[in-house]
Amino acid sequence: MSQSLAELRHEYALGALRKADIDPDPIEQFKRWLKQAVDAQLPEPNAMTLATADRTGRPYARVVLLKDCDADGFVFFTNYQSDKGRQLIESPHAALVFLWLELERQVRIEGTVAKIPSAESEAYFRTRPRESRLGALASRQSQVVVNREILDNRFQQLTGKYLDDNIPMPNHWGGYRVRPEMLEFWQGRHGRMHDRLRYRLQRGGDWLLERLEP
Repeated sequence: MSQSLAELRHEYALGALRKADIDPDPIEQFKRWLKQAVDAQLPEPNAMTLATADRTGRPYARVVLLKDCDADGFVFFTNYQSDKGRQLIESPHAALVFLWLELERQVRIEGTVAKIPSAESEAYFRTRPRESRLGALASRQSQVVVNREILDNRFQQLTGKYLDDNIPMPNHWGGYRVRPEMLEFWQGRHGRMHDRLRYRLQRGGDWLLERLEP
């Protein structure tokens, strides 16, 4: 590399984040920022890093897609028998990170995790493209496979089996909801003096809004 990583620099200067301008409800504030990311036509604005841990506390992280956000939390879908599914059984807590670099923004979320009702998963499953539904049936997510041909053959067999649009949702597939207990909104600022505003859920259900030092 002609330039070392230590020499890479980016000066943040697009905006500021003031308590007076932020919504008292962190979910509404998140929706506002997400809409701005969508309106800015950022690539995969609903992509988020999902961090989990196993029973020993060893952390794991990967990128998944947010599929719903409401007052109850943040919803994503996966194979329940995947690595993340097993980790969430052992430790039903997770952290999420959204990075919208073009807007110089980041959101961190921490909370508890539970499966959503099967009927909700079924309703979403029916909206997925045909190939995605077949893929959910074909993939034994996180399991070792000898070669790509095994996957492709399994997919083709299912394609031939389900000729119409009536593709069943696998029993081992569905949604999780992260119920937030903490949300932090980060806005890049000049000189690395970034804005960080954190919401923490209080015992009575209200949110405490605090400013953190960068």
